Amino acid sequence: MNATILAIGDELLVGQVVNTNAGWLAGQLTLLGIRVRRVVTVGDHEHDIIDAMEQEWIHSDLLLTSGGLGTTGDDVTREAVAEFFGRKLLLNTSVLARLQESIMERGQTPMAALERMAMMPRDFAALPNPVGQAPGLHYRTARRRRTFVALPGPPEEMKAIFKGSVVARLSVRRDRFRLSHRTLCTAGIPESFLASKLADLTARFEIAFLPSPGQVRLRLTALGKTAEASLDALEKAIRSVLGDAVFGTGEDTLELVVGNLLRQQQRTIAVAESCTGGLVQDLLTNVPGSSDYVAGGVVAYDNRVKRMLLGVQAATLTREGAVSRTTALEMARGVQTAIGADLGLAVTGVAGPGGGTKDKPVGTVWIGLVDGDQAEARLLTLGQDRRRNKQQSAVLALDMARRRLLRH
Repeated sequence: MNATILAIGDELLVGQVVNTNAGWLAGQLTLLGIRVRRVVTVGDHEHDIIDAMEQEWIHSDLLLTSGGLGTTGDDVTREAVAEFFGRKLLLNTSVLARLQESIMERGQTPMAALERMAMMPRDFAALPNPVGQAPGLHYRTARRRRTFVALPGPPEEMKAIFKGSVVARLSVRRDRFRLSHRTLCTAGIPESFLASKLADLTARFEIAFLPSPGQVRLRLTALGKTAEASLDALEKAIRSVLGDAVFGTGEDTLELVVGNLLRQQQRTIAVAESCTGGLVQDLLTNVPGSSDYVAGGVVAYDNRVKRMLLGVQAATLTREGAVSRTTALEMARGVQTAIGADLGLAVTGVAGPGGGTKDKPVGTVWIGLVDGDQAEARLLTLGQDRRRNKQQSAVLALDMARRRLLRH
C-alpha cells in the first residue's frame, strides 16, 4: 500500500512555516506499513490543489492532505476536493450542531462562518476534531478501494484526528504488501565508512543511512509475510560486521545507553568540558534519573579554570597547549578526583571558526577518559562549523565512555 501526502498552504512555500505535518504523517504511515511514495506541497489556490490531486490520485492507494479546511478566504481545500471528485458541497447538520455546541460551551456566540466548516462533499464522512473545530474528511472509492483523507493544518488538530479517526479507517493489508522497518543506531563511524563496510548487504537489502553529527542511524526495510524474519537476519549480519559500533535500536540515544550502563555497573561519571561548553553534561542529564550516575562537571573554558579547578599543570599548558592529549587526560583525571566519580571524561579543542593554527587547525579536538588507573585519549579532526564540531565532539565523547563501560 502506498500513499502521497499533499501539504497545502502558501506559508509552507514562502518559508514562514516549516512543514512538520508532512514529516510527522510520513512517520506514522511508515509505522503502519504504508510506503510514502511522495510528499507534495502546494499553495492556497484551488486550481493548484486540483492539479496536484490529479497527478497523485491515480498513483496512490491513499491520498492524504493537510491544511486549508478553516473558515478564512484562503481555505479552499474543501472546494477543491469537491470539484476534483465531482461532488456537490452539502451542509452536514450534525457537524454544524457539534460546532455550534462547542462554541457555546466556551461562552461564545456561534458565527455564520461555522457553516462553511460544516460543508461536506456528498458521500464524504466527517472526521471529528477533538482539539479544534474544522473536521477532517474521509472518502473511499468502491473501485480499487482507494482512500482520500483531508486533515486541518494546525499540527495538534491534525495529529488528534489522525490518531483518533484515520488509523482505524485505514485498511492496511498485512500480507505481501506490508512493509516492516527497523532502525539500528551506530556511533563513531562516518557514513562513508559504514557504506563501504556494508556494501555487500546494501546490494541485497534495503538499507537507508540517516546521518547526524557523530552518529548514523540505519533504517532497514523488508516486505511481505516473512519481513520480520528477514530483518532479524539482516540485523544479525550488520552487527557481525560493525560490532560495538551499533549502540542501540529504534529511538535509543547514546546518553540513554551510557546512563543504563553506568546504572547497571553502579558507577558514576564526571565531565570536564572546554570547547563543548557543557554540552556533554547537558546530554547526559537529559535522561530522567541521571542523578543516579552523573556526579557533576566543570566547564573549564579558560586556562585558569583548568589549572585552579582541574589541576592541569601550568607546564602542560605552556609546553603542549590547551588542546593536547596531555591536557585532555589531566582534565579528565582532575574532574574525576575533584568530584569523586568513577569515570572522568574531558573534551578540549578548537571549535572555530577562529583560533586555529597550522599545527592545530579548526576542528582539532582531544577527548580524555580516565577509569580508575586506566586512561585513554582520542584525537578528532573535524570540520569548520562551530556548532557541528561541538555536537560531534559531545557525541563521540559519550561514545568513548560507552565503549569503555562495555569493556569494564
